Amino acid sequence: MVTEPTEELDSETSETTVTVNTTATQIEELTEDEEKERHRLELKVERAFYEAGTALRQLRDGRFYRSTHKTFEAYCRDRFGFTRRRPYQLIDAANVMGNLCTNGTQILPSSERQIRDLIELDPKEQCKVWQQAVEQSDGKVPTGRIVKGIVEQLKEKPLIKASDFCSVGDAFILTRLEGAERKYNGCWAIASDLRDFTVVVDVYDGDIAVRPENLNPIDLPDVRRQLPQTLKRIKRLRSVGMLDRCAYTHLEALGRQTYLTDVEEIVLQCLENHYGINQ
Repeated sequence: MVTEPTEELDSETSETTVTVNTTATQIEELTEDEEKERHRLELKVERAFYEAGTALRQLRDGRFYRSTHKTFEAYCRDRFGFTRRRPYQLIDAANVMGNLCTNGTQILPSSERQIRDLIELDPKEQCKVWQQAVEQSDGKVPTGRIVKGIVEQLKEKPLIKASDFCSVGDAFILTRLEGAERKYNGCWAIASDLRDFTVVVDVYDGDIAVRPENLNPIDLPDVRRQLPQTLKRIKRLRSVGMLDRCAYTHLEALGRQTYLTDVEEIVLQCLENHYGINQ
C-alpha cells in the first residue's frame, strides 16, 4: 500500500518533508472457484447500469410509482435522487446495451456514459460505431469521448468498410491524420491488415491503423511494384538494432518518396552494405 506524499512546512526553516509508506503488496493467486466468483462479480459491476435501466423502464411502463407519486420523474427524484434526465439516460443506455448483446458484440460497455452518444443512431449504426470504437481502443472498452468522436464523424461522412475500400498489399499516400500520427501525412503506406472500419498500414518505422478516408490510392503501376520492395529493405535495416542517426534520417526520407532516385538507391545500398544486409 502506497500513501500519498505529505508535505510539512516548518515556519522557521521552510523545508519540505516528504513521507512515503513503501509497504509492498503481496500478490496472491486465486483458486479456480475464486476466479469464477470474481468474473461473476465483475459482470455484475459492468452490467449495473444495464440492470438499472431495465428496472427503471419496467417501473415506468408499469406505472408502479402511481401509489406514491403522480409522475415518474418525481418518483425517481424522491426515491433515487435522480435529476429529471438521469432515469431516461439509463433507460436509453439499457436499450443500446440490449441491441449490442443481441448482435453478438464481444466487448461490451461498462457505463452509461460510454454509449450515451449511440442513442440517436439506429440499431445497425450503433453496432458499427461501437465496433469501430473498440478497434480504436486496441480491443478494450472505449471511452465515451472516443465513441462521441466517431458519431460526430458519422454525421459528416458514412462509415466505410475496409474490405469494400481496398485489399492487403495496396499502396496509398496518407493524408488528414491528426495528433501524434500527423507526422505521417504525405508518407506512402501499404495495407497489411483489414479490420471492420480501419486499415492497418505499414509505414517506414512501423504500422498504424487509419480510416479509409485517410488513404489516397496510388495508381501508378511502376510505383505499386517498387514500394513493397523498398518497404522490405527499410524493415531489414531497422531490424538490425540501433542505427546511426543519418540512417534513420535517410529511411524517413524514403518513407516520403514513392520511387528511388539513382542517388537514393546508392545511399540505401551503402547502408545495407555497412550493416551487413544482403538483398
